[in-house]
Amino acid sequence: MSPRYCHSRFQTVRWETREVQVGGVGIGGSNPIRVQSMTTTDTCDVVATVRQTIELAEAGCEIVRITAPTMKAGEALKEIRAELRRAKVTVPLVADIHFLPKVAMEAVNHVDKVRINPGNYADRKAFKIREYSDDQYDEEMERLYDAFSPIVLRSKELGKAMRIGTNHGSLSDRIMNRYGDTPNGMVESALEFIRIAESHNFHDIILSMKASNPKVMIEAYRLAAARMHELGMQYPLHLGVTEAGDGEDARIKSTIGIGSLLYDGLGDTIRVSLTEDPIHEVPVARDLARRASILRENKSDSLTKERDSIDPFEYTRRPAQVLALSPSPMKVSIGGSEAPAVCLAPTQPLSNTQSIIQAVCRTQLHFQDSKIEGVLLSVCSPSDLNHVEAIFTALRSVIPFFVLEAPAESLDDIFADWKRPSGSNGWIISTTIDSADGFQRTASLATSFATKLAAKATPSVWRETIIPQLSPKPDLPLIASLQWDADTSVHPLGQYRLLAETLKQAEINAPLWIRLGDATHIEASAYFGGQLIEASLLAGPLLADGLGDMISVHDLPELKQANGLAYNILQAARSRISKTEYVACPSCGRTLFDLQSTTARVKDKTAHLKGVTIAVMGCIVNGPGEMADADFGYVGGAPGKINLYVGKKVVKAGIPQDEAVDRLVDLIKQHGKWVDPKPVPATE
Repeated sequence: MSPRYCHSRFQTVRWETREVQVGGVGIGGSNPIRVQSMTTTDTCDVVATVRQTIELAEAGCEIVRITAPTMKAGEALKEIRAELRRAKVTVPLVADIHFLPKVAMEAVNHVDKVRINPGNYADRKAFKIREYSDDQYDEEMERLYDAFSPIVLRSKELGKAMRIGTNHGSLSDRIMNRYGDTPNGMVESALEFIRIAESHNFHDIILSMKASNPKVMIEAYRLAAARMHELGMQYPLHLGVTEAGDGEDARIKSTIGIGSLLYDGLGDTIRVSLTEDPIHEVPVARDLARRASILRENKSDSLTKERDSIDPFEYTRRPAQVLALSPSPMKVSIGGSEAPAVCLAPTQPLSNTQSIIQAVCRTQLHFQDSKIEGVLLSVCSPSDLNHVEAIFTALRSVIPFFVLEAPAESLDDIFADWKRPSGSNGWIISTTIDSADGFQRTASLATSFATKLAAKATPSVWRETIIPQLSPKPDLPLIASLQWDADTSVHPLGQYRLLAETLKQAEINAPLWIRLGDATHIEASAYFGGQLIEASLLAGPLLADGLGDMISVHDLPELKQANGLAYNILQAARSRISKTEYVACPSCGRTLFDLQSTTARVKDKTAHLKGVTIAVMGCIVNGPGEMADADFGYVGGAPGKINLYVGKKVVKAGIPQDEAVDRLVDLIKQHGKWVDPKPVPATE
């Protein structure tokens, strides 16, 4: 049985932690989820750093982190704090420390918390492969104890807090060689430092387990919570997906990683890392915190002890029957090991036949490697089937399958005389089930089709009235899903997990369809991107747990927007790769070039390289380590100079910045990963 990391995977029940004071802000305990960000200015530029800190505080940021890469920067924190206090700004400050213990000893005098990265604080990281004997390992730990103890004792003396912030890509050689580049290695790295702190009776600790891959990040935090539970520790958790990048992709990655854990009751403070002005991080983080708080307030104790067969510490795809919907040349199958299919629902009324056809065609032309695979059409009467036939005739050569959704009470009337159009396209009949009788009518009608059940009823009704009457039938393949009305008390992620568990117990291996946007279960966000957050919060955690064989996006006015969102969620969850993957740090005072403009230039040259991962890192601190998943890296090595990496190995050093993007393209070509971009098709 897996160790316990949360109270329930079906309801949001807060995981208990101790309270840690950071300045005047409490983290953990009964405090709300705190939002924080990080300045991107040169720390030695006191005026600019103070100005940006004030802007963040005014935007709702409750804690501000400032990098201290040098002793001069550590000393500048004193003046920064003084200027903020003169301006009546009391936001707590955190010093971000890498490599230099002496800088930490200076910075702790001027801030409310010090962030220590175990992988590069008084530790060794040279990517050397060696075996450590137990004696050698103990010697390393003694050295680490001597190096880390001074900052622990000084923090304790001054009443300052500490974040032990482990990052996936910056594990020490000692940890890498004993535990590997794994979530378990991340947790053990942090525990080494926690044990040293506890040996001095210091407990004002906050823990983080960040990675650029949301699946790795989720597993690491779960494992950290479970290990702390086993050891009797209750340290608050700081959640974040590191090096997430910019734009929609970064917001989706962050939502998947942070949102998965918030839904499970984990997380006491959060930071959304964007390669943008840090002020843009705050509204996303505030929205996630608000949604988690609402779910924590609306829980049912009856669902906290439901059985759950998923191993939360090891990714495994849920077994599902394979449904071959469309043979070659537009082959699409759902279930099994197939990548999740994408289905979109046009928002126009079915009678607007030409508008639907044009919207679908424009979307198919716009996307090269992420096209619509299924179109969902709502039918309410037999006459609507005439519109369906017209749409099918126009789109049969570009859409592999069609979904017809109809009310259960009207199924007999609507489809009594309907015959499926001939051709190789797949068809799904979808309806809402609210009684066993309704299911029987659907099954009777759809025996020759791939059938989907959209259960408006709760999972308990599935368990008590529908599932008992189901038995797997080769001639009646099913796709299971859920719908619900807008309701702030609904925990959609938990409901889907419960549906998957119910199907497993009933030995029904129906594929699982994730519906996005049918109804917003929490009031819409006040800023653009609310639907993006909503969809990512549901689909991302499910996909990261191995659940989901098809996703559909509803209620977005533009099909292109809906299609992009669907594929971006699949990419962020590492469930289906359809474009280039970017790992980009959010910038800070250590950055050696303008990250936003540089990332844009790199994307302009490489955005067509499907399946290639490229890291754009501002400095050596976030260089070969933090881009652990990247195929190629563009890393600041010195002012105006760029180092290029293949994997974790530097292959070109000291390249002038104005040449570096072209040299990166040359490097990709040398390693056989380059393809020329396809011509952009006409819009009509």
